[in-house]
Amino acid sequence: MPKLGESIIEATITRWIKNPGDRIEEDDPIVEIATDKVDSEIPSPVEGKLLKVMFNEGDVVAVGKVIAIIETEPDQAGSGESAETVPAATEEKSPGLPESAVIPGPATIETVESNSDRFYSPLVKNIAKTEGITQQELDKVTGTGKEGRVTKDDLMAYLKNRNAATAQPVQTQASSTAAPVSKPAAPQVFASNGDQIVEMDRMRKLIADHMVMSKQVSPHVTSFIEVDVTNMVKWRERVKDDFLKREKEKITFTPIFIEAAAQALKDLPGVNASVDGYKVILRKNINIGMAAALPNGNLIVPVIKNADQKNLLGLAKDVNSLANKARSNKLDPDDITGGTFTITNLGTFGSITGSPIINQPQVAILGLGVIKKKPVVLETPEGDVIAIRHMIILSLAYDHRVVDGALGGMYLQRMQQLLESFDINRSI
Repeated sequence: MPKLGESIIEATITRWIKNPGDRIEEDDPIVEIATDKVDSEIPSPVEGKLLKVMFNEGDVVAVGKVIAIIETEPDQAGSGESAETVPAATEEKSPGLPESAVIPGPATIETVESNSDRFYSPLVKNIAKTEGITQQELDKVTGTGKEGRVTKDDLMAYLKNRNAATAQPVQTQASSTAAPVSKPAAPQVFASNGDQIVEMDRMRKLIADHMVMSKQVSPHVTSFIEVDVTNMVKWRERVKDDFLKREKEKITFTPIFIEAAAQALKDLPGVNASVDGYKVILRKNINIGMAAALPNGNLIVPVIKNADQKNLLGLAKDVNSLANKARSNKLDPDDITGGTFTITNLGTFGSITGSPIINQPQVAILGLGVIKKKPVVLETPEGDVIAIRHMIILSLAYDHRVVDGALGGMYLQRMQQLLESFDINRSI
């Protein structure tokens, strides 16, 4: 089961496209899988014959588990024997092996299972299993291989000094985001005559668990600010018809908010971060997710990668493309992974504002209320006047472990400055 993105640790096998005995070309889809984020097909990394499937349809499988055995041709793996597919990033390849990293070997090899983002070769995991090394121990071994991966020599050196090494505990991301041991008991609920009982679908169950986890992990604080977006509204009204005629698609307010959010994240990088135990990871890339509703009512968050590097036209194109893919259930795993900050439009159905739940492992989420005309006091050289302006309330929910009220307030204030100074004469 390949890695499907940050925070996704398992997937459900929904349908086997190929059956044992079938011939498979490289990149042929083998199986359909589903996560709480998206459904997709998994392609074969090699050409060969499907010997065995390891799980049934409906099974939930952890990332990194072997789900199928493929027999490759002798010129592919250097042997006519059965081969086990492993992730392409393996750091130990035998001479003559192709880049697909398919190695001969028994399919029943016992390994240590890892929920961390770090890759371990089957050899390293088998040694760890044999020597009784826990996953927590393995995660703290210093690796000298490519991209810091642990080699056989690294593990053998660790074993020699195991007593000293095991005296230094380590906090992994998985443990830092785990739910508390003791949870409050849920209230007892009874159904009355005439009540309709509807079972949550798979995605709604996973969303529910993710939301509860986020509230347990992060102490949420929400700050609010009112912003005058009159210039922005008038600009869109002026350009929308020409934009539709030229680009054959609509220009919405969303790309403008994403543009401002990305600039504010560049100015205040502490909001573009994640927490790993007592470490703060300041993200280099600014990847902004935008919460979108699926046709079945569930929520998904497509991600605009490197949003700070795109102009308004590029952001508008990305927003429309991802929104259309979400509505038609055609999002790919890459479309919904890698987010560092999220925006949710609370005003879609008229909500003035709200306090959204942080999308873990991020540390903040921006809520957009409805844009409404309001009488506002304006300061002019001739004195204060009351004018009708287009106003919006922005809310920022943030993780109080690392984002204090000052930083959260400064972020919202920067958003206000950027939006209220929007150039009504700009071109797109």
